Amino acid sequence: MDVMAGRTVLIYDMDCGFCTRSARWIESHWSGDGRPRLVGGQQLDDAELAAAGLTRDRLAKEAVWVDGPTVLGGADAIAASMRAATGWVHALGVLISLPGLRQLGRLVYPVVARHRHQMPGATDACRID
Repeated sequence: MDVMAGRTVLIYDMDCGFCTRSARWIESHWSGDGRPRLVGGQQLDDAELAAAGLTRDRLAKEAVWVDGPTVLGGADAIAASMRAATGWVHALGVLISLPGLRQLGRLVYPVVARHRHQMPGATDACRID
């Protein structure tokens, strides 16, 4: 099964309640026929991961944005997924992609990821060991 099949996708940890809520919130701001697809990393088989140059370890630690040959992780993935949205979410995605804020996001994202089990909607499955 080729879940990504030439589509732009945001891959998230569907076992993590915080990640799922965050990803679905972003998805709710996408519109149009060519909108990206939200994919749980657990839905991808090993061949799909290898084709995108991804590992299960990476997907357990960060969201990943795949748009053709472009693969972004962490804060860059979130910014790209927000830029694909409409309205103020798109504007926020552009803003957090600017130099300075982009670097700040790259510092903050790993801290949030490490503590995602303490965020609203989180469960024990959200814990990264």
